[in-house]
Amino acid sequence: MAQPGKDTPAIFRRAFFILATLAGGVFAAPPSAAPGELAQIGKPDASEARRLLEQFRGAGIAGEYYAEFDLQELPRHGDETVLRGRLWGGRNAQGAILRIVLTDGAGREHRLLVQNGERAAVWRVTPGGVTQMPPSAALDPLVPGVELSAFDLQMPFLYWPGVSVESIKRMHGRPAYEFIFLPAAGFATLHPELARVRSYFDTQFNAPMQTELLGADGRVIKTWSLVDLKTIDGQTIPKSFDVRNEVTRDKTRMVLTGVALKLELSANFFGPAALTAEVRPPSPERIVRIAP
Repeated sequence: MAQPGKDTPAIFRRAFFILATLAGGVFAAPPSAAPGELAQIGKPDASEARRLLEQFRGAGIAGEYYAEFDLQELPRHGDETVLRGRLWGGRNAQGAILRIVLTDGAGREHRLLVQNGERAAVWRVTPGGVTQMPPSAALDPLVPGVELSAFDLQMPFLYWPGVSVESIKRMHGRPAYEFIFLPAAGFATLHPELARVRSYFDTQFNAPMQTELLGADGRVIKTWSLVDLKTIDGQTIPKSFDVRNEVTRDKTRMVLTGVALKLELSANFFGPAALTAEVRPPSPERIVRIAP
């Protein structure tokens, strides 16, 4: 297993964090110099912090792509379950966008469209047709029984106006900037239970190594962390990623099992109305299988 801090710096080339991740971020190619001591690294000013965020927002997997994945539900108590999923990703004028099909343990299919960016939104197929998820549901599980929410996939805090770099710390053996994001007024009104988001960005690769959601009492209520990476066609993608509820200690692990890059999808493929249509995966020879 390749873990941040235990492997060579090259592992971060074109790596992305799933939520940002598949939904939004690839990191820029790193410089060749080795990371220095914390005392040698200057804390970025407000202008530089904004530049780093702009760089992360605008990055992503090159072109359009397809991925197959398992969502492993790992409760603190009870049996483990696995949900199978497929997703198609790309980018439009607003930002990164994902079309997701998730099959639960009962065989029910859940179809979702996740738009990232300043005007983030989620649509889903319901018995009444395609409906848009209200902002008040941003922190709710996308599917009952999983820890993954729309907020986790969209990372809207990257667009909140209240952002600062508090300190430089060592995370997983590497120096990282500690970013603090304060909720926008509208979000704070709907979700007073989330007081701020803390994310640790690797100083050399602008990679969020770990992100924490904090409650009103300052305690961490949810943690996102990258577990393993895989390089395919010159792009490093997250092979596995954890979302853990720090209150219940339940965890969801997303594990990629297959990827197809450099796709060419139709112009309306990522439109909300297209969610009701059946869509087939790429041909088997296009999919690179990822061993467990």
